[in-house]
Amino acid sequence: MQPLVLRRRAVEQMTGLSRSTIYAKMADGTFPKQVKLGKRAVAWRESDIVEWLNSLESGSAA
Repeated sequence: MQPLVLRRRAVEQMTGLSRSTIYAKMADGTFPKQVKLGKRAVAWRESDIVEWLNSLESGSAA
């Protein structure tokens, strides 16, 4: 079974972050990196996003 991936809009809805904030946090290493789906398509692994959200709840994320 392939891991579930989320497109940017779904990540924005799930996290409450804007596109610019997501990319800024990726640049400073505090948000999961995207995976390339194709030439102009990217997504994030759902498991990475869930793990990131859980780390916020436990206070271990920046």
